[in-house]
Amino acid sequence: MSEPREPRLLPWTGDEGKACYLISDGHGGPVSRMADTTEAVQLGMGRELLAHARELLPDAPRGELRHLAECLTEALADALRVAESRGRRLRQLN
Repeated sequence: MSEPREPRLLPWTGDEGKACYLISDGHGGPVSRMADTTEAVQLGMGRELLAHARELLPDAPRGELRHLAECLTEALADALRVAESRGRRLRQLN
């Protein structure tokens, strides 16, 4: 009998901003595939925002900087959630 798998932290939150987890058999069901796709989108958005920030920051007026900072904050939160989830899955393999 194999050891129980640690629940996967999903790349979205539930009601009231609470973390969502998936308990699976590790065979990549539909929720797992949706989470993989969502993580890829979130990381891609983070990369795009970072590139935009690097272009905009040197000459940006304050109003635009606030909006950019808010978007970057959201992207960083998503990226950290993805990194945490992937780190947990990597530890399971060891």
